[in-house]
Amino acid sequence: MIAANELSLHELIPYLESFLIENKAKWVEQNFNLIYQISFEDNSFLKLKKFCKDLISKEPKKIFNSPNFSSIPEKLLITLTQNDNLQMNEIQVWEHVIKWGLAQNPELPSDPASFSKDDFNALRNSLQQCIPCIRFHNLGSKEFLKKVKPYRKVLPKELYNDLLDYFLDNDSKKPAPRIIEENKEIHLNNIDSKIITFQHLELISKWIKWIDKLEIAVKLATSYELKLLYRYSCDESYKLNNEYGKFRKICKNQSCTIALIKVKNGNEILGGYNPIEWKFNGYFSVTNDSFIFSFSNNNIDNYILSRVKNKERAIFSGLYSFNLAFDLDLQLYSDASDQFRVSCENTSYEKHIGEINKLCVEKFEVFQIM
Repeated sequence: MIAANELSLHELIPYLESFLIENKAKWVEQNFNLIYQISFEDNSFLKLKKFCKDLISKEPKKIFNSPNFSSIPEKLLITLTQNDNLQMNEIQVWEHVIKWGLAQNPELPSDPASFSKDDFNALRNSLQQCIPCIRFHNLGSKEFLKKVKPYRKVLPKELYNDLLDYFLDNDSKKPAPRIIEENKEIHLNNIDSKIITFQHLELISKWIKWIDKLEIAVKLATSYELKLLYRYSCDESYKLNNEYGKFRKICKNQSCTIALIKVKNGNEILGGYNPIEWKFNGYFSVTNDSFIFSFSNNNIDNYILSRVKNKERAIFSGLYSFNLAFDLDLQLYSDASDQFRVSCENTSYEKHIGEINKLCVEKFEVFQIM
């Protein structure tokens, strides 16, 4: 293909590209760095360039796992670590970034305990553009202790101190059940959400992990799936009075559910986890293990997590009208004009998750942990 380009046989290039993509896709993935450099250095290889862009945006994990990952350029590594479609745990991303940094400095010892001051400086210089892309708050405390702390001198001092405060703040996190091993991989396939990404879901799953509930802990310690139970979009012609019957039929008596809300004309994502069944009886249901949360400004690190403090008013679901609530702290309802709205006050949960007052809902989804 390169020879065809050098000999100006440009009409052959698209056929050769198609052959590689259609018949040698595995080889292309395994030799991604070579193909990436060739296709982006010369505008003649348009199909290969598109193949590379699609792989970067849609299946970045394949590049992380390619045999020549350590030789990819820094710019590509940054693009990969910033990708919201990255179907990997954050600790795996961190380990790959460290692997890449060590490969750029082959003279360094394999054990960071043997690093000199100059060794840490060399690794820090190699990773200084990549460190801000790591979402450290998605890590578990054991992951941070075992995998990040040994490389603490690579991190900016202020960042490391902030992370120490975060992982040592016992008021914001409950101890993880002993049944859970935080180095277990969370298997989340085919995330059918129009509201959140894999990274949101990974963080939410860690919040659920703190719940001292054996049944849930076992599921999260090994692997689990999320089943989409219900979806609403204001783009479609829904009549809420009719929808509520459908919604009740699908979600009644379903437990271990995550409700997600996208606010219309805004950047807020709201949600709540309900470990018990939705009853739709017009009464409050009791649980110690529910929580609500919010993300704002399309930033996964800009979140508020709020656990229930008044278990007697933790969960509510209406009998006749569309009213789904974590008390008044997160209330989803239909108004007199058949509009789907959401409001947030601070009553029965620890924190106020947002200044949300009767705002229209753009999208609403309910998932069940299977």
